[in-house]
Amino acid sequence: METPILKKPDWIKVRVPSGDTWKHVAEVLGKNRLRTVCDEAHCPNKGECWGMGTATFMIMGDICTRTCRFCAVTCAGTGRPLEASEGIGIARAVTELGLRYVVLTSVDRDDLPDRGAGHFAACIRTIKEQNPGVKVEALIPDYTAEELPVILETKPDVVAHNVETVRSLQWVRDPRASFDKSLAALRAIKTLASADSGAVVSKTSFILGFGEQEEELFAAMDEVRAAGADILVMGQYLQPTRAELPVVEYLSPERFRYYEEEARKRGFSAVVASPLARTSYHAMDAAGG
Repeated sequence: METPILKKPDWIKVRVPSGDTWKHVAEVLGKNRLRTVCDEAHCPNKGECWGMGTATFMIMGDICTRTCRFCAVTCAGTGRPLEASEGIGIARAVTELGLRYVVLTSVDRDDLPDRGAGHFAACIRTIKEQNPGVKVEALIPDYTAEELPVILETKPDVVAHNVETVRSLQWVRDPRASFDKSLAALRAIKTLASADSGAVVSKTSFILGFGEQEEELFAAMDEVRAAGADILVMGQYLQPTRAELPVVEYLSPERFRYYEEEARKRGFSAVVASPLARTSYHAMDAAGG
């Protein structure tokens, strides 16, 4: 029996981008042949973020090697060839847009020997070299302790990895992902950074509305905090297209405020929680930038 399509409540309102600022952003991205997760993942905050002159860059192509059931990004066994000049294009766009805080994320590239960690690191390094003072947040796949050092060597200001949902609902992710693998990535971020005498802020997020139970969410909060996550983001799942999983529940703004309070009690340095929140939403504010 198919899950019925729920009607969106009044608090889920997505503004269509308008004005000269976001048009300028689109022109700069197009000129440098860059992709943003804003478009690829059908992010609901494009109007707000682009209107403020910010964007989250998605690197390593627009084809993901994993098939998460909630994501609209195109999937295949092999991604597109890496572009060695990608970091240069992003660095140029950062300069032209006058950004102070940059979020880099990527598709999963299980088809590459290092799953793209080296390319990810090269992009961070180029951005920082060409834009001194700009803070960079790296939203990474579930890299292991073998793949993470090359990322941490570039001294990103924030390293994020998403557990996505509670333990019982991990089936919405690709079978190669798991709650425990994500916890291992979060632990490794802190452990390796400390061993290198470097301080790095770590971050994770939950997508809510898959049918998670409150006690499961609180338990998951405890686990990611114990794994070293400093910042927690919680947002409402919105079905990108009819091909993805339908929404089981729309959580009210009041529920999000309640979950934010519970998360703060657990010691997270910053919590971003609202129906339209996504990992990179208000990222600079959450990181103290």
